[in-house]
Amino acid sequence: MRRIICFLFLSGLIASLSAVVKLPAYISDNMMIQRDMPFKLFGWSDPNETVTVIFNGQTVKAKADKAGTWNAQLKAMPYGGPYEMSVKGKTNNIVIRNILIGDIWVCSGQSNMEWITYNVNQAGEEMAAAGYPQIRLLNVTKNMSVSPSKDIETVKGWQECSPQTVGDFSAVGYFFGRELYKQLNIPIGLINSSWGGTMIETWTSIPAMSGFPAYKELLNELKASNFEERLAPRNDEYIRNISDTDPGTKEKWYLPTTDLSEWKTTDVPGFWNKFDAIGEGVVWYRKEFSLTGEQAKGAALISFGGINDWDETYLNGKKIGSMQTRSAQRDYVVCSDELAAGKNILTVKIVSVGRFPGFPASKEKMYCQTNSGKISLAGEWQYRIAALSSEMFVGVNTYPSLIYNAMIAPLAAYPVKGVIWYQGESNASDAYNYRALFPNMITDWRNAWKQPDLPFYFVQLAGYDTGGEKANLNYWAELREAQHKTLSMPYTGEAVTIDIGDAKDIHPKNKQGVGYRLALNALAKTYGKSLVFSGPEYRSMQIDGNKIILTFDHAENGLIVKGKYEYLQGFAIASEDQPFVYAQAYIHGNTVTVFSDKVKNPVAVRYAWENNPEDANLFNAEGLPASPFRTDNRQLNTQK
Repeated sequence: MRRIICFLFLSGLIASLSAVVKLPAYISDNMMIQRDMPFKLFGWSDPNETVTVIFNGQTVKAKADKAGTWNAQLKAMPYGGPYEMSVKGKTNNIVIRNILIGDIWVCSGQSNMEWITYNVNQAGEEMAAAGYPQIRLLNVTKNMSVSPSKDIETVKGWQECSPQTVGDFSAVGYFFGRELYKQLNIPIGLINSSWGGTMIETWTSIPAMSGFPAYKELLNELKASNFEERLAPRNDEYIRNISDTDPGTKEKWYLPTTDLSEWKTTDVPGFWNKFDAIGEGVVWYRKEFSLTGEQAKGAALISFGGINDWDETYLNGKKIGSMQTRSAQRDYVVCSDELAAGKNILTVKIVSVGRFPGFPASKEKMYCQTNSGKISLAGEWQYRIAALSSEMFVGVNTYPSLIYNAMIAPLAAYPVKGVIWYQGESNASDAYNYRALFPNMITDWRNAWKQPDLPFYFVQLAGYDTGGEKANLNYWAELREAQHKTLSMPYTGEAVTIDIGDAKDIHPKNKQGVGYRLALNALAKTYGKSLVFSGPEYRSMQIDGNKIILTFDHAENGLIVKGKYEYLQGFAIASEDQPFVYAQAYIHGNTVTVFSDKVKNPVAVRYAWENNPEDANLFNAEGLPASPFRTDNRQLNTQK
């Protein structure tokens, strides 16, 4: 009898589990629905099951197909709320509470979009003032997929914007949404789907990337039967096993007497991809530096800024610290008895968990602080690869479309108002091809959302001292030009940020200005506000003897010089087939006249054409910076 009762109980339990209606992860309490657009809702249930959706006066029934997927559509609604939604199946009724209807913006790109509010200028003040229950936040968890996913991953679902929640959200996204909310007074939803260090190819679908012959071989590899296994995330136990069994640990490479015959050299800071190391594994680094007798007398601080991902750090053969936290500041204090007058040997074992491992900090953040000054730890280091499982691991940039499939494709079923985008650093060395890759991705996303007029506003790269050989190649200037050319596409806009970057930090902390300038584009171009949304943009030039006169758009109220200098800087001029030389320039109304005593027959002008154009100081009367430009068409460094 007991067996029969158990059997009946288990049968009932299994039946009830199979009949439970499920919803996508982006359907949760505190969610947003896009106003003035039909809202398509889908989910899973038993095959052929009827599901009832009740929301804001609408009742819609949907029948699941043979695979158990059902689709319902609510009519377009004006902004408002909060509301409740009921989704009812045979055995369960899901109630979603505190729903608002308003405008939803996708915030995407790489680390400067991912950069959280907790890490910006005046972060404490900004978070304390972030009580905006009419702004809703959704963080998409980083993920990859070989084929388009039906659902995203998210840890907390939608959240109200508050001092407790905004710190972990995209700073650029938040400041953008905050400005929209203040100006429009309607609910604003923000979806952060970003991933640091990523290239544009991985954010673009397979069909869209198929139009580029250079990616044919990689796209074919994605079709391999075992490819999905290579995307499987590795847990901490797996990574620790790699770390604990690497030959460097066994052979004690941290000792000063280590044989260096198989070690190579590299510049630090920098990532493993400098020496083609991809995937999980272990790389050891070694640096010699000298201390005077006086410097070695007291305690010292070894600082690296951040390290990706885990580290064990040794000084003169003795372990001085370790962390298993990505990008966290490494500040290791050492006592005087651990220091030596003369040569000191610093050894760092870095363990990768799969995302751009190495030293990401700026040179200025790598130093040994002694009782009598700092000794730089940047520059040439020795390294040796100890263990690498690249054949098992696929990085986010190894193949196209992997992030798109997991983090964008599922969102395309969710109607949105528009997109803001901050990316390009990882494509700077291929800037010329970005001219095609970027518009291709925008078109791809518009096709995915079935919104050909989907607004798409992006951030032009800020100034940054790239250092090394790249400092002379102007890759970032070329990438800015590629971005600027994208404005030829309808419903796009650009936030120029060369004046609010940080030459020494690839992640400038002034995200307030970035979000504000993106919002200006949206307010003017999407919401029809009468305001100046752009700094001066080069329109045309006229040669007048030994001078060139430039005219600009977005300068109706005149041009100004901004900053500590009272004269224009950042201009260069050239004659035919001759190098560009720094030029003098002055403003007359909304024109700029450029000249140089060294150039008698000028034919072309460049402005802010550097990786870090820190002297560029041309603005319009509204205080927005001029976009970098060139009037020539000489071949670029990245042109292939």
